[in-house]
Amino acid sequence: MNDAQPSLHRLTVVDIDAVSALARVVWQATYPPLISQAQIDAMLADRYAPARVREQLDDPGHAWWVARQDPALAGFAHAIRDETGCKLDKLYVHPAQQRRGIGAALVRAVEDWARRQQARHLWLQVNRGNTQAIRAYEKYGFQIVASRVFDTGNGFVMDDHVMERVL
Repeated sequence: MNDAQPSLHRLTVVDIDAVSALARVVWQATYPPLISQAQIDAMLADRYAPARVREQLDDPGHAWWVARQDPALAGFAHAIRDETGCKLDKLYVHPAQQRRGIGAALVRAVEDWARRQQARHLWLQVNRGNTQAIRAYEKYGFQIVASRVFDTGNGFVMDDHVMERVL
């Protein structure tokens, strides 16, 4: 086990394919008991389409980070500035790298960026059945403030908790 601090940097175009590949690994390890494979495939195709990620890299309201661990991609995060604060839209760590501080380091990077954006709170959505992620977010200071069902299109929904923390 390598407990060295991960190397964090902002996502670049060169990282997009690796992020998409890691997203699939994490989603396949996490979501099959919670949502259908068809929904997993549709959401991955939508959320990690290279053209979409490239557009977000050029948008100052979006920010992406990657975490590397000797030199493999170990995790990534994506945040969006919105009218109410800042949304932690994506936070994923490779299953073999979890519980090593990578998620915490990525959350800190997002918090720092959100503060520079003058956001007063950070919020996220997490599947109600993803108890491991919920516990991690609670450890990072988030609290459940609502539970809702979100329509993601194509007949799919996300049954999520909304969690929030003050910055």
